[in-house]
Amino acid sequence: MARRKARLCLCISILVICVIIIIIICVTRFKEGCSGRAFKKAAVAADSETCSKIGRDILQSGGSAVDGAIATLLCTSVINPQSMGIGGGSIFTILEKSGKVRIINARETVPKVFKADLLAECPTTFQPMEGAQWIGVPGEIRGYERAHKLYGRLPWASLFKPTIKMAREGIPIPYLLSRFLPLLKQKTQLQLRQLYQNEQGELLKEGDIVRFEKLADTLEKIAAQGADAFYTGDIGKDLVNDIKKAGGKMSLEDLSSFSVSESDAWNVTLGEYDMHFPPPPGGGATLSFILNTMLGYNLSPKSLQGKEKVLTFQRYVETCKFANGLKRFMRDHKFASQTEAVEITQKHFAEKVRAKISPDHTYDVSYYNVTPYLDSHGTSHVSVLAEDGMAVSVTSTINHIFGSRVYSAKTGILLNNELADFCGKTDQIHAGEQPPSSMSPVILHSPSEKHTVVIGASGGSMITTGMAMTLLNFLWFGKTLKDSIAAPVVFVDSKNFLNFEPSFDKEVVESLNKTGHKIKAPLMFYNVVNAVSKENSCIDAVSDSRKMGKAAGY
Repeated sequence: MARRKARLCLCISILVICVIIIIIICVTRFKEGCSGRAFKKAAVAADSETCSKIGRDILQSGGSAVDGAIATLLCTSVINPQSMGIGGGSIFTILEKSGKVRIINARETVPKVFKADLLAECPTTFQPMEGAQWIGVPGEIRGYERAHKLYGRLPWASLFKPTIKMAREGIPIPYLLSRFLPLLKQKTQLQLRQLYQNEQGELLKEGDIVRFEKLADTLEKIAAQGADAFYTGDIGKDLVNDIKKAGGKMSLEDLSSFSVSESDAWNVTLGEYDMHFPPPPGGGATLSFILNTMLGYNLSPKSLQGKEKVLTFQRYVETCKFANGLKRFMRDHKFASQTEAVEITQKHFAEKVRAKISPDHTYDVSYYNVTPYLDSHGTSHVSVLAEDGMAVSVTSTINHIFGSRVYSAKTGILLNNELADFCGKTDQIHAGEQPPSSMSPVILHSPSEKHTVVIGASGGSMITTGMAMTLLNFLWFGKTLKDSIAAPVVFVDSKNFLNFEPSFDKEVVESLNKTGHKIKAPLMFYNVVNAVSKENSCIDAVSDSRKMGKAAGY
């Protein structure tokens, strides 16, 4: 009997030891397989660590990916008000648990009454386009409302609480915002400038506390009463009155009649991946064209080595020049044919363009059939991946830095200058039309690789550059997500000048210069990519360091 007990104890001990060894092996393999990846369940990548954490907290408290995205965007409107806010618009790309991808488009629209000769005021070189004549009807809050109605789990009001608290109590001026404050002029932007001044009339500096009390009041009303408080209530009336005082023509009818559009995502196949993106006026079709064209060169890590490196970037910048010529087709489907935009996404179209790309020569503007347009800088992007597999890629904007520079003192809302996006891309605009955009909130999925990538960028015209280079690096050049986003980029602007980030490979710069490309060295780069990647059970989330961002998750 004693021997049997001893044997039984020995067997149990051996079994326990085996289980422990198996657990250790599994944990070790998981850690090795997820090396450098911080999160196991969910993550948020936004422009600031503060906002990423707010989105993460919403997810942890039972919120959906959409709940997390809305709370993060609201936070961003206070942390980076120069880039986005409820006076602007946004586009959501949403991956449902079923695997279906839907688009919610809340981009601004042209008011019913607008300046007849508005496009005659378009400048020929980039400059801040100030004034109420450029304001589009804001769609941001209606977009949040629709997304929450379809996919929200937590109460609407709970998504506003963290930002209301920050706005009322005040936040330290972030470094990036402090750099842009000197752009505000005393004469023409006095009301907006006063928000960022101390009692002595001096502009606040990094670390100084700024309070958004009027905005806090506005957000409290929207949280309690819903989106109608903005579009048909007192907020809307006050907003319209302030816009009219600034010389604008927007009416309460424009606000009350605004509606978001919903659609299935467009998609293209990129090797093992299906890439889902919004249709025009979003810029995803242009991005897909660049990636489709580059995919045909059979890219790999070797593409960035030796002589191949210069050739790869020669092909890339030439592709971007052709992409510039295609941006005029990114029009609102209600007012323009989508035939050309669909064609742009096709493999045979990419093949046709590849045949026109020289390995050692560049051409004048007419070769690429480029329509001149103005570059823009601004916007903000949030990528969210929830525990249940639902994902949100959402880009929001007020367009240029500080938008139209028109500040509604009654509501605390900074208005967009979205109508400037028509400049150089059309000769005619229509009431209710959404302006063309570079915004490309994207979700990629590979069933065979068990890999999902939720990605998007801010930076106006630089969005396409930031996204294309990141995806080339990550999908085909063998770089980690962090290194893919951090890698220096070359931006091909609307005049086909190559703009290199300061740390870009000097050998490539010199070689492309000798090839005949026109080269510039801009003082500041605005492209900012935020992404979440899940491969098997490993989650990696990266916020672009260019905007001092940091991701959060659990």
